[in-house]
Amino acid sequence: MPFLNKVLSWFLKQRISQIEHFKDNPHEVQLEVFKKLIVSAKHTEWGKAHGYESIKTIEDFQSQVPISDYDQIKPYIERLRHGEKNLLWPTEVRWFAKSSGTTSDKSKFIPVTYEALEDCHFKGGKDMLAIYCHNNPETEIFSGKGLVLGGSNKISEFNSNSYFGDLSAILLQNFPFWAEMLRTPDLSIALMDNWELKLDIIAKSTITEDVTNISGVPSWNLMLLKKIIEITGRTNILEVWPNLEIFFHGGVSFIPYKEQFKKLIPSEQMNYLETYNASEGFFGIQDLRSLDEMLLMLDYGIFYEFIPMDELGKENPKALTLDKIELNKNYAMVISTNAGLWRYLIGDTVVFTSANPYRIKISGRTKNFINAFGEEIIVDNTDKALAKACALTNASMSDYTAAPIFLGDNNSAAHEYIIEFEKAPQNLSEFTKILDDTLKQLNSDYEAKRAADLLLKQPVINCASPGTFYEWLKSKGKVGGQNKVPRLFNDRRYIDEILKFANI
Repeated sequence: MPFLNKVLSWFLKQRISQIEHFKDNPHEVQLEVFKKLIVSAKHTEWGKAHGYESIKTIEDFQSQVPISDYDQIKPYIERLRHGEKNLLWPTEVRWFAKSSGTTSDKSKFIPVTYEALEDCHFKGGKDMLAIYCHNNPETEIFSGKGLVLGGSNKISEFNSNSYFGDLSAILLQNFPFWAEMLRTPDLSIALMDNWELKLDIIAKSTITEDVTNISGVPSWNLMLLKKIIEITGRTNILEVWPNLEIFFHGGVSFIPYKEQFKKLIPSEQMNYLETYNASEGFFGIQDLRSLDEMLLMLDYGIFYEFIPMDELGKENPKALTLDKIELNKNYAMVISTNAGLWRYLIGDTVVFTSANPYRIKISGRTKNFINAFGEEIIVDNTDKALAKACALTNASMSDYTAAPIFLGDNNSAAHEYIIEFEKAPQNLSEFTKILDDTLKQLNSDYEAKRAADLLLKQPVINCASPGTFYEWLKSKGKVGGQNKVPRLFNDRRYIDEILKFANI
């Protein structure tokens, strides 16, 4: 399909000038988004309750509308799921993205409006392709198929006209016709609930396709690629899909999985592009291959604010607009969106690496850290430290989690890790020392708490048997889709559960 490839590549690249516009005029574009959101929602129940008619400035908005989390807007969402309208957003809400999160057993149901689908999620998907085509003018990505590993989808028990499922499943269900033509596997397979059966069927049904690109969460795609190797008996994925050229990934850090993908796809020409797409919105795209940060997308119907971490937890935390942020500082992200989320604390933390244009890195979760002794370790720290330890000890890993060991009568304070290695280090003591030393280099608070072994001792590492994290997720009913292992947690509720599956 060379002609189709050229036409689609040209069509998508027309968007680049608009991306350049918001890169050059970020504050003006964000102000325009803000005004449009307020005008759109002023006659909703939420808009009336918070005086949207009188809001003229961002300062008005911040003084009249409180920071909220899911529990605070849940009553509105429950009513929406029962079929009520014009509560948070003026248009009908038919879709709800089900998110179990990483720190709670409760499911969250995030409203997905038509505007959020078209002007945010699908726009982000098209921009992802546009940026890739712009940076790779010789691409043949549309000459074959894209393998999208999505979730599942069910009709809501509250209303026959409303649906819930993984965000990926909602997107698949609503794909435009041209995208559906270029996607594999068949929708009936892609939306299957049983993930063990689903991976097997997807592998068998796609090995004869000409797959040029794959998309999804690294951990689940890695399982699929291994299944394909197992079924075909090939030594690497390029023997199955010789024209594979790009993996669009997101959902979790790619750092722990990078070496495994390189092993399965042994080509220097293989591309990897990170996206920041959550149930609540599409936020970022890696726009330059040479950088490991993402361009913050500013014209998707999302107005951004950022709370410094030392403000988080206060009764009225101070939230900053883009023009007030500082580089290399950790912020909790707050969004107001065309899905009716208002000053919503999404739960992610980001660090700005550039302000011209605005580029970010996901640094962790507001509840996904270890700070039991003032060490303030975040996921970005442990991802980097573990990657370095693996590289220097010729090891590779598939998953990990960590939590504190609290000071007690019979034990010293430390951080405890469960790591599922693909290839374990020959010398675990050396691996542990490199991990520990790298964390000290990355985090001065951790270094201070580790000084002279007085408070924190060296990390404790448990090597888990293969399949440990999969079995734990399965026991929680969280197999597949956007379900993730909690990397860090500030108490032991998860690590003690997972240890029971680890055969240690």
